[in-house]
Parts: sequence; C-alpha cells; structure tokens
Amino acid sequence: MVNPDNLRHTRISLNNGSGAMPALGFGTLIPDPVATRNATKAALEAGFRLLDTAERYRTEREVGEAMQEVFREGKIKREDVFVITKLWNTNHRPERVKPAFEASLKKLQLDFVDLYLIHTPYAFQPGDEQDPRDVNGNVIYDQGVTLLDTWRALENLATEGKCKAIGLSDVSLQQTRDIFEAARIKPAVVHVESHPYLPEWDLLNYCKMNSIVLQAFAALGHSSEPKLVEDPVIVAVARRVDKTPAQVLLAWAIQRGTAPLTTSKTPSRIRENFEVSALPDNAVQEISDGIKSRVRFNAVVETGIPGFIPRGK
Repeated sequence: MVNPDNLRHTRISLNNGSGAMPALGFGTLIPDPVATRNATKAALEAGFRLLDTAERYRTEREVGEAMQEVFREGKIKREDVFVITKLWNTNHRPERVKPAFEASLKKLQLDFVDLYLIHTPYAFQPGDEQDPRDVNGNVIYDQGVTLLDTWRALENLATEGKCKAIGLSDVSLQQTRDIFEAARIKPAVVHVESHPYLPEWDLLNYCKMNSIVLQAFAALGHSSEPKLVEDPVIVAVARRVDKTPAQVLLAWAIQRGTAPLTTSKTPSRIRENFEVSALPDNAVQEISDGIKSRVRFNAVVETGIPGFIPRGK
C-alpha cells in the first residue's frame, strides 16, 4: 500500500539509468500565452515537478519564461524540475531533428531537457508549416522517412547528452515493440492517452515488462464527453474517500503504475489536482473492473493530428 501522504511525490525510475521522473505531471497545452505562463508558474508553486510541453503546442517559450521566473526566486532549482518536450511531425527527417531540438531548447531557455519524445509516429511534409495540407485539405505525409530513422536521430541526441532520456508518443503497442526491439537506446517513456475509459492494459503490461514508463495524457478526460469526472463509479469512490473525482482519477492512474498528466488554468484547481492521496486497494480495483465504457477522446493515433489542438494553432 502506498503511503497516502507520499503518493503525489511518487517517482518512477527510468530504464536508461538517468534517474527517475515524477509520476504526477502538469501539461501545458493551453491556447493563451499569458495563461500558459501563469499556469506553469502556479503548477510549480503548487508542487508539480514535471512539466510537459511540445514544439506543436507553441507553449515552449511561455513555459521557459515561467520556469526562469521561478528559478530566479530561488525556491526551486532547475534540477528539481523534469522537463519534457516533443519533436513535431514536420521534423522527422534525421537532418531536421537536431535543429528542431535546439530551437526547443532555446525557447525553453534550458541547456538540456530531461525527456524528448517523438510527438507522433506520423511524418508530415518537411517545412515550417506545422499542418501541411493539399488543395483538398488533406494532410501531406512524408513517405521518405521511417519512425526508426527518426528514432536513430533521437538516439544521437541522447548520446550527446542534450536530452537525458528519449521516448515515443501516440504510438500503438506494435509500434512500441518495433522500436524497442530495434533500438540501441530503448524508449524510456511511452506517452499516450489513457484513463479508465481507455486503460491501455496491453500496452501498460508491455511497458512494465520492459521497464518503460507509460505516461497518461487526458487522465481526466480533457473535459470531453462523456465526462470522466461524472462517471458514477468515479463519483461514488470520490464521495466515499472524501476526494474530488479528479483526485480519484489521478490517484488511480498513479497506483496502477502510470504517470498521469493534468492541465488547468485555474490556480485553485491546479493546487487541488496536486493534492492527490492514495485510494484503498478495493477502490482501485473497483475503477479498473467496474468501468466498462471504452472511449478514445483524441484520434491522433489514427492521423497524427492532435485532436486537442485547434487547426491553425
């Protein structure tokens, strides 16, 4: 049984020997730049020590500014914060990986990141347009590069020490297996949508067997319908343990061995989402076994287009 007082501080060891990552993280996919900066600072002040951003989110600059402001105050140091960013689909060609990574570092105002992910397994037409489309509005894919080609370029970055760990995002079990078996440096993290409506048990079991961390985005359902926080099983458990449905969902995610991400612009909600404590084992089992609905909120795994990012952003 996890000590209730320490669940929010859970850390998960990485398979490449580069330390451990906080299980509970803060995502920065927030459309407004000022709100991103304020929310990132509020998250650090609330206790979050993992920040997740991406080239495609266009929030790296604001996340970097918020971090530097907090670091200057002296209460939190750079080494206390685990920073993740991601390579976008238009930069999958090996020669584009390092420049894209260095551009992210510059925006973040950092010398290194703790984890660098391939945002999706889909390569788009190379270029500065993040959402390349043909005259009919269809995405223009790049057939001239494989996921393994891009992975090799990330391995080189890791060897140079520019990122402490590397991983995959929005991938299937088969894609994870293919890269893991071919990799010189194994994926440390697989970042996918996961929650009680999309538990991804097979992928989670594979990750556990191979010491890969499964990081779960949309852990609270991303305010999409049907609302996870209104699920009768979640609501019943929350009432029983005197916690909010969001706190129950985050605790369930950590206790089953994943690393959930949560996002909010509201300081009180950010603080609330950090105040996670352990559920009784029978409550964890009740959520795992009792919720039968299966819903995927983000179709990015089918197209490479993140469903939570408005087109044109």
